[in-house]
Amino acid sequence: MSLATLQNCHVIFAEHFHLHIDSFLVKPLQHTVVLGPNGSGKSALAALVAGRGELQDGQRQVTSHVGWVSVEQQQALIEAEKQKDCADILDIIPIATTVEEILLEGLRPNDIEQTLLARVSDVFALADMLQRPFRALSTGETRKLMLAKALLRQPELLILDEPWDGLDKQACADFNVLLLELSTKITLILVLNRLSEIPIFCEQLVLMQSGTIQWQTDVDNDLAERLTHISQLQHMQQQDLILPVKDGDSFAPHPLDASAPLVKLNCVKVNYAENIVFSNLNWTIRPQQHWQVTGPNGSGKTCLLNLITGDHPQCYVNDIYVFGYQRGSGESIWQIKQYIGYLSNAFHLDYRVNCSLLNVVLSGFYDSVGMYQQATKNQTTLAQQWLVLMRLDKQAATSFQELSFGDQRLALIARAMVKHPALLILDEPCNGLDDINRLKVLALIDLLAREGMTTLLYVNHHQEDLIPSIKHCLSMQDFNT
Repeated sequence: MSLATLQNCHVIFAEHFHLHIDSFLVKPLQHTVVLGPNGSGKSALAALVAGRGELQDGQRQVTSHVGWVSVEQQQALIEAEKQKDCADILDIIPIATTVEEILLEGLRPNDIEQTLLARVSDVFALADMLQRPFRALSTGETRKLMLAKALLRQPELLILDEPWDGLDKQACADFNVLLLELSTKITLILVLNRLSEIPIFCEQLVLMQSGTIQWQTDVDNDLAERLTHISQLQHMQQQDLILPVKDGDSFAPHPLDASAPLVKLNCVKVNYAENIVFSNLNWTIRPQQHWQVTGPNGSGKTCLLNLITGDHPQCYVNDIYVFGYQRGSGESIWQIKQYIGYLSNAFHLDYRVNCSLLNVVLSGFYDSVGMYQQATKNQTTLAQQWLVLMRLDKQAATSFQELSFGDQRLALIARAMVKHPALLILDEPCNGLDDINRLKVLALIDLLAREGMTTLLYVNHHQEDLIPSIKHCLSMQDFNT
């Protein structure tokens, strides 16, 4: 008996991506981990088991109740809630959906196992979130909600695509314990980029490459040996990383006053009604003073970064100086953004413009989402060099939405770095990256930080993703009341 069977499947997920699966089988409690480089088809395989994709040939049989948590679903949930913000156009008063409503959607009281609800609520710290509007959640909190929602429905087969991405350190540890408990009851398929996240209860390993299964094996008591083999298959060729040069025109200029702080925040506070995210925050960022921002999900890390970029409305009611401008003194948002390169989980999820990969990178010169003017010849050359560096040059003309999440991430990292900004803000940049690309990106970030022109603000939950050039740390827990 199997819970999921794929035989001789040819599946189309996008115009330029086809999945070819000769044979894939998951038996009850045969916990399976799917690995592979970015763009290899890991998430597509998981989506196929979940019922997605246009099946051209072959057989897909899933005989169990399936739960599925993925970035695709996270984007869909966020987009659905955003549509409510447009309801006033139809003369409808929008009513914000609460976390509790989304968590319990479609469940009758008798469907809810109270012991499991209590356990899940404890692991993901849901108690303080239940009455909050969904749109007020951070991306990490959104991921917690989606995981909790899937678990409460007690599926026989649970597919989790990069479940730990975006979770803080404590949530990761608690979730690991919960998964170990549930592994005796629920069959798990985990799509992972990090070998270090493979759980000890893994019983089958699958390695994807170019839309096919390159290698698969059962795991007995030899997980370490199997991982060594996968590491050899994924061996990274060492290379000297050289950054493309900075564009020589007016983009990403030097700050107005080279001796002044890049950013200065005086007793800053952010709150939503009675909910105080953080308060009494004083912070000064000087040129070449690289910072890591830490704190659990919901502590205000991304919110703080958005105050600096001008993407949070409360930047105008606080005492904030950015590149010589006091926020709210008549400066335009573009006067600020010209100095900044930026990437966050929320920015990635919101990047819905379907332009070519080359134009995504070029848009970094203009601080736009998509391209709306003609790039210079030099900018096009530099953008192409960044694509070569990310090994995405063969996909330069490919539509952004047709790329895997990991390849999209690489393109957006190049977009953030392309102009060698005075301030580079990276909020969990390595989410969705395989080990090879993760190490490359960390090396590129460190190289850009060391070159002497860019100051780095970095948010990260993984101890293994530290950047040597960063010597300063701001803990948001110090400002949570």
